[in-house]
Amino acid sequence: HKTPVFSSETLNSMSGRRLLFKCECFQKGGAFKFRGASNAILSLDGQQAAKGVVTHSSGNHAAALSLAAKIRGIPAYIVIPNNAPKCKVQNVIRYGGQIIWSEPTM
Repeated sequence: HKTPVFSSETLNSMSGRRLLFKCECFQKGGAFKFRGASNAILSLDGQQAAKGVVTHSSGNHAAALSLAAKIRGIPAYIVIPNNAPKCKVQNVIRYGGQIIWSEPTM
């Protein structure tokens, strides 16, 4: 998956340099967290991957890990606080993460 690179003539003029912006907000899952999660999951050997992956997150990392695991075909166990934003929980579910609820004090 490729994300675009943009430049801004206004900022280029202000800085006297050509500035480039790698737009990770267009990454799968909508956040830069997917790149790191994918890298971690793809670096697992077959025996490690078969066990699945686990994280504690209430947001974008939870969704990113769930999606990366789904793409690789391995389970993702997401420990998520019971007060996490509903939209974040829905993303984890949509991407196939298996939610384990926790208290928000963890």
